[in-house]
Amino acid sequence: MTDILVVEDHKEMATLLCDFLKAEGYSVRHFTDGESALRTFEQEGAKLVILDVMLPGMDGLAVCQRIREGANTPILIVSARTEKEDQLSGLMLGADDYIEKPYDIDILLMKIKGIFRRRYQTEILSDGFLRIDKNKRKAYKKELPLELNQKEFELLCLLAENSGKTLSKEFLFNKIWGLDSFSEPQTLTVHIKWLRQKLEDDPKKPAHILTVWGVGYRYER
Repeated sequence: MTDILVVEDHKEMATLLCDFLKAEGYSVRHFTDGESALRTFEQEGAKLVILDVMLPGMDGLAVCQRIREGANTPILIVSARTEKEDQLSGLMLGADDYIEKPYDIDILLMKIKGIFRRRYQTEILSDGFLRIDKNKRKAYKKELPLELNQKEFELLCLLAENSGKTLSKEFLFNKIWGLDSFSEPQTLTVHIKWLRQKLEDDPKKPAHILTVWGVGYRYER
């Protein structure tokens, strides 16, 4: 499932927004008309829809209404139509927020992060191999529960939340054990070894928790 569908017919604005979203790690698909976006949403779904109002053919309000009829997916309307009536119409049709153009990209990104944090925080990762429920503090490998101690769970969460990114040993140690910890930095290596024994099919040839020599570790889905 795609993270975000961007429905915007202004190509330069859409390209810029998509670039920012991808830089933040979201998977993004862009559509310039409502019909195509709605068709894709109905077939594949999405975690968030960013929707312009003034679109060729079916306008954004109609798209919003159709999505809301069958799904509770978060919808952000982003529009140059700033009259109170327009905003009320969008919200009454089910949009979660109505953002005026031109918008501040940093504020928009914070709103998006807030939506993902509130809506999807219980399951930070589900890729067919690993699933993590932060609220229940449980992790599953191929739907089988993993027996993790507190530090192992926190370390796995941190790696999984930054999937594909190499995290330095110093960053990992400081995040999990803290700057004032009396633990030795070597404890990180020990916990990585324990995680691999529980998570990897072959701990000696890890496919998910990878060592980046001279730097740190990276989680790969």
